[in-house]
Amino acid sequence: MLSVKQNEPLEFTEEMLGKFAEIVTRYPEGRQKSALLPILHEVQAKYGWLSAPAMDRVAAYLQLEAIEVYEVATFYTMYFLQPQGKYALEVCRTGPCCLVGAERIMKHIEERLGVKEGEVTPDGLFSWRGVECLAACGYGPVLQIGPEYTFYENLTEAGVDKLIDELKEKASANGQSPIANG
Repeated sequence: MLSVKQNEPLEFTEEMLGKFAEIVTRYPEGRQKSALLPILHEVQAKYGWLSAPAMDRVAAYLQLEAIEVYEVATFYTMYFLQPQGKYALEVCRTGPCCLVGAERIMKHIEERLGVKEGEVTPDGLFSWRGVECLAACGYGPVLQIGPEYTFYENLTEAGVDKLIDELKEKASANGQSPIANG
């Protein structure tokens, strides 16, 4: 998933370009900018994140200024602007969740995984970050895991540990080795 390095030139495959063309046909003539979000999703699904060269290529494909793509990619938190782990843990950090322990959960995740916010574990399995409201204020602290965006409520440190262990087991069953510092 971490196949594109920062500032590495890249070319989209014929298969990707075909998918982009299909997406563009969903919108009226001259409105190709409307295809920007779904095309960014396709690029992120392929590479795991949106590098500057990837966004530049999307801009060229859609005949947009690069800044138009950057504005969209930096606005929506579902787009990753740096490499992420296979499992991207996102903890709500807004007021209601912080009142019931979100900051404690984030500190626990940092200690358990051995990486700071925005970093990726050495094996590429995990990254984590605080995000804005996940719309479950009455069930905090809450966390979602991308790229599938499964959702977990009423988190405790023990619950986070169980979740991380389950994800390690899932990755191990699929042939990826779990991290050593668990």
